[in-house]
Amino acid sequence: MAAAAESDNGSEVGPTGDSGAFASPVKARERAPESEAGASAATASESSETRVDDGNIQEAESSLREGLSLNYEEARALLGRLEYQRGNVEAALRVFDGIDLQAAIQRFQPPLSEKPSSKRNNKLWSDSSNSGSQHAASLVLEAIYLKAMSLQKLGKAIEAAQQCKSVLDAVESIFQRGIPDVMVEQKLQETVSKSVELLPELWKQAGAYQEALASYRRALLSQWNLDDECCARIQKRFSVFLLYGGVEASPPSLASQTEGSFVPKNNLEEAILLLMILLKKWYLGKTHWDPSVMEHLTFALSLCGQTSVLAKHFEEVLPGIYPRTERWYSLALCYSAASDDEAALNLLKKSLNKNESPNDINALLLAAKICSSDYYLASEGVEYAKRAIGDDELLDGHLRSVGLHLLGSCLANESKIASSDHQRSLLQAEALKSLGEAFSLDRHNPDLIFDMGVEYAEQRNMQAALKCAKQFIDTTGGSVSKGWRLLSLVLSAQQRYSEAEVVTDAALEETTKWEQGPLLRIRAKLKAAQSLPMEAVEAYRALLALVQAQRKAYGSLKNGTEVCLLN
Repeated sequence: MAAAAESDNGSEVGPTGDSGAFASPVKARERAPESEAGASAATASESSETRVDDGNIQEAESSLREGLSLNYEEARALLGRLEYQRGNVEAALRVFDGIDLQAAIQRFQPPLSEKPSSKRNNKLWSDSSNSGSQHAASLVLEAIYLKAMSLQKLGKAIEAAQQCKSVLDAVESIFQRGIPDVMVEQKLQETVSKSVELLPELWKQAGAYQEALASYRRALLSQWNLDDECCARIQKRFSVFLLYGGVEASPPSLASQTEGSFVPKNNLEEAILLLMILLKKWYLGKTHWDPSVMEHLTFALSLCGQTSVLAKHFEEVLPGIYPRTERWYSLALCYSAASDDEAALNLLKKSLNKNESPNDINALLLAAKICSSDYYLASEGVEYAKRAIGDDELLDGHLRSVGLHLLGSCLANESKIASSDHQRSLLQAEALKSLGEAFSLDRHNPDLIFDMGVEYAEQRNMQAALKCAKQFIDTTGGSVSKGWRLLSLVLSAQQRYSEAEVVTDAALEETTKWEQGPLLRIRAKLKAAQSLPMEAVEAYRALLALVQAQRKAYGSLKNGTEVCLLN
């Protein structure tokens, strides 16, 4: 019995582990109660590390209030902060729950007699003689902020957001004209800045997206005395949320609008405005360069077709931020999308100079694409495309297919201005060969299938053209009207007018009114080919009505949609 008792309670054992080395049974019985007491003390200590009961909280709070001359809320704020810093989130929450924020706010507010004078109110708080009041407010507001953080860690996002919002409401109640720029305690300002930054993120985590939008706007429109970096982070997150959040934001309230200022009408406009403000701050040296801002702005401006504006911003970026060739390529993309192909091609020529990046695949392919749309630049495009596909090791299957596709398009356009029939036939054969090689690498590219169909049709190979037209319609699900137009034209070229008319009528039913112009023109020609002049006149009358409606809507016959109607 004695040996067992000593072994259980950690008695000394000889180096050899011999049982004769145990202490006497009397000593074992004497030490057993001591060991049990030590174990119970250790258990109590571990329990106090993980949780704080109400008695301990009240005792610690009383000690703090007496020793440091703190009031009830301040003492609890200090205790809660200690528990939070030690990682005892639930214990910290129990401490923070005892803080009456409204009672604390009433103590921190200036006397009622001084409230009408808002300047005096702010001066009162910025006076160094009131640093004690600022420190007390800082303690309590930080406690509520930490309470919000604790709730967030426990997965209670809605409750966390409500607590964080109460911090900002309290600050607005204390500083009725906004936080003054000077003489505000640093810790208080840090708590306010963190709360302003955290609140919209909490609402997003809770799935309350309209509240998140309102919180972002409140953060940017109210006077929180935020530093430039903090404000920039909020603006960037807000713009990202507007662009990719999938939530339609209502316009800012009339109260926040100043006379003569630009008011964004939708998410895209508001996001672009925020991103442009961020870029301006960087130009003025107020924030650090963030490349993702330009990436988001590129997406936003491309989405609304304002690539010429985007080009201006790329030009304004200081030298050294982007490599020269990368900047030229980005500008070329912008100008090409804005239909300024001449400027785009000039930039690409600079980039592809032998002293810069003559083998840049992306630049070569873009140059070939620009040249493929102009008969007189087609021969130049052929050279760019051949350079792009010249080194097989530099290209994966997709890029090689793109290069061959562009080569075929350039050869086909070059054939149209050939000086002799022999040269034309050679160029057309090369074009079909290149398009066929591209198709073997990418059999599901609808643009490639369509271009092959057009080329076959121009070379009077109607069976192959018909096959391509049907394949294009299958690939696109019949959602692109140019496929129906090609099929109808190929059928009419085979003098299968009734079938072509059925295809045209089906396409008209699936196409919006605004895009029916080319199909109406085909219908009119089919009626004329079948010696049905009155029906042809009716089709032309419908086409004319559509042109007039578009002229009224766009105000100019030069509009691209109208030009498309007349082709």
